[in-house]
This record gives sequence, C-alpha cells and structure tokens, in this order.
Amino acid sequence: MASPETSAGKAEGSAAPSAAGGGVRRSVTGTRGLVAAGFLLPALVLLGALVVYPIGYSAYRSFFDRSGDGFAGLGNYVEIFTDDTILTAVENNAIWVVVAPTVATALGLMFAVLTERVRWGTAFKLVVFMPMAISMLAAGIIFRLVYEQDPERGVANAVWVGVHDTFAESASFPKARPRPDHALKPAGGGAFVTEQPVRAGTPVRLPLVGVPADRMPSDARPARTAPAAADGRITGTAWLDFTRGGGGTVNAVDAGEPGLKGIAIEAVKDGRVVATASAAADGTFSLPEKADGAVLRLPGSNFREPYNGVDWLGPSLVTPAIIGSYLWMWAGFAMVLIAAGLAAVPRELLEAARVDGANEWQVFRRVTVPLLAPVLAVVMVTLMINVLKIFDLVFIIAPGSAQDDANVLALQLYRSSFGTDAHLGVGSAIAVLLLLLVIPVMAFNIRRIRRETRR
Repeated sequence: MASPETSAGKAEGSAAPSAAGGGVRRSVTGTRGLVAAGFLLPALVLLGALVVYPIGYSAYRSFFDRSGDGFAGLGNYVEIFTDDTILTAVENNAIWVVVAPTVATALGLMFAVLTERVRWGTAFKLVVFMPMAISMLAAGIIFRLVYEQDPERGVANAVWVGVHDTFAESASFPKARPRPDHALKPAGGGAFVTEQPVRAGTPVRLPLVGVPADRMPSDARPARTAPAAADGRITGTAWLDFTRGGGGTVNAVDAGEPGLKGIAIEAVKDGRVVATASAAADGTFSLPEKADGAVLRLPGSNFREPYNGVDWLGPSLVTPAIIGSYLWMWAGFAMVLIAAGLAAVPRELLEAARVDGANEWQVFRRVTVPLLAPVLAVVMVTLMINVLKIFDLVFIIAPGSAQDDANVLALQLYRSSFGTDAHLGVGSAIAVLLLLLVIPVMAFNIRRIRRETRR
C-alpha cells in the first residue's frame, strides 16, 4: 500500500507537465482572444463608422466657419451663448431636464404604488403604458389637435371652456349691435345707451342686429310690441330687427322677428343704475316708476365675445404644453419600471413598519421610496438622457409662430445644420454641446451601476 507522501508526489509529478506544457491547455490570451476579436470586429467597425467618426468629425467641424474653409476657433461656441434664439433653446432644454424627468418619475411612482391595491390595476397600467407604442411623430400630431385654439376642435380648450362656462356666465348675444340709424349709441365697455331719456307711457324700442341664428335662445318667441303702461312704469321691446328672406320695416317689430330673451336692460340716472330688467321670451321688458327720466343702457356683458379658452401653443405656454404631451407618453415607461422594482420589495419590511405604528404615508416615505431609490435613479437618468435629445414633439406640436419660443437644442441643431440659413459650424458646435451635457449623466449612471455590482 502506497504511503500518503508517495501519492502526493505522484499527483505533483502528473500536474507538472500539464502546467509546463503549453499545448495541453490553451491560454485565455491565445487563440481564444483572436476568436473574440474576430467576433467583435464587425461591431467595432460599425461603432467606429456610425459613432466615433461622426463625433470626431463634428468636433473638428465645429472649429470652422460656415463654408468649412476658414478656421473660426471658438467663435461658433461663443455664438451659442450670444445668439438669442440658441440661448432660448438652452434655457428650454434646462427646463425640460429639470421638469420632465422629475414629473414623469413622480407620476410613475404614484401610479405604481396606487395600482397595487386595486383589482383593475393591471388594466390601468396597460392603458397608461399604451402611449409608448405610439411614435413621437404620431403623438405630436395628436397633441397638435388636442391643443387647437378652437374649442370645437381642440379637446383641451373644449374641456377648459366647459369648466369656465360652468362658473362664469357667458354673454347672451355676442357681436350684437344696433343699426347705425337708431337712437342707441356706444357708451364704452361694449355697452349701448339711448340718446334720450325714456318717459312713462311711451314704449321703448331696442332693435339689434348681428346676432347669429345659432346664438339665439332656443325658447325665444316672436317679438311683440310692449303696451304702454298706465301706472308710470317704463315698458319696451328688445328684439332682433332682421326678417329672414328680406322685407320688413326697419326699427319696427315685424312678424317672425324673434325677441332677445334674457338681454339685460339698466336704467341709469346721474351715472347710477336705479333699476334693472331682463327681457322676456318675446323681448318685452318692464321697469319700475323710478326709471322715468333715465337713459336705458344695454350693458357690455350682453355682447362680449364668448370665452375661447387658453392659447396653449402661444409663446408663454407652448413649452409646458409640449412637456405635457411628453409626460403622456413616458409616464407609463416610468410606471412599469418602478412597478417591477416595487414587486421585488420585501413585504416583511412594509408589514413590520405598519406593526410598529407607521401610517401609510410614513411607510411610503420612509420605507418604500428608500428601497426603490436605485430604480428611481435608473428611471430619472434614462429620462434625462431622453429629453436632452427631444426633437419630434417640439417640431410637430409648436406652430411656426411659436417655434422660437419652444426651441430646444436638438431642434436648433437641425435648423442650424439643414435650415434655410444653414451654418454647419454652429450646428456641429451644438452637437458637441449636447454630447458634453450627456456625458455627466452617463458617468453618474456608470458609477451607480458599478456601485450596485460591488454589493
């Protein structure tokens, strides 16, 4: 029987040739390295041709003038921070980077947490995520229609006008006016007043024109001449002095002419309103005795233009409006990633916090959010890189008159490089600036990934 020393010696002797002979086991840096390089070569060639070379050429071209023949030094970079249009693009990009990722991540977190406890949470997540399947171009066209100024076409203004008109009474007869030859004259603020004071016993006629047929009250009746009152009251008729099909007598109540139901009439003495009335369905109205000797005024509230909503695509709101369309698309992306991270959170920790007396807000703020911090960082970084290159939505949604106000760096890059007044030097400088803005975000992401790998 062999001793342990003999067996160990044999094992060492058999292992020695294997270690010394290079032909028994291939080294990692030998043939295998060449095979790996062969497989990587096509990808490296494409990477160099499509990424490295364009970056290098853009950096090189950014130091030359419009024609590309004269050396401009840092002149193109100076123009970025002195040209008002490009400065607006830089400012808008800063707004995008701060607002859009933060709000999208907050919405995604809210949706992910709230839909955990409802039965229809999966269906809700599907609906919220669905806009991600739509291209930026299609989303831009959709929201260009949503933000239309006309409430009959734009959904946003249709809702806004509906809410406004619920709390603020709209004008009864916008654009209505007296005939030029009638004894009603403008009084400022869109109002009209009678030239002479009214007297008891003499019915007043207040004919108006310019009321579209679709603005007439549906329950208005044919106008009639108000009878003279014998008790000192002031009576009269306010009607639409227009006969369909022609004919009729000017300043006279003709058959078929409708009364201006609901129009407000005020009696004014010495600059003070002493009595008010509202016309009936047939246009007749009555004022008390104290209106005798007053002038009648039709206040401007009867004739003001209807509320037409908000100019969403105007200079002041175009950037927030476009950010709203971006949130519609990307809140679902944030929600799905955060929901995946939330599913991995240990439920024992949440239950332990509740047992210790924490309410739901405290559990969310002190347990859920800290545990989701890595996922939230991934979402934030991804969206920050995404908004730095935003182009499609701004180009499609912003009308020509407001495109300078909604301008961003990616759009300005396109306009400077391929617009009517192209300057490839400035366009290349903007491209380099965008690259420099992305690098810190990517460096942060790489550090975070390495830190997570070490754990």
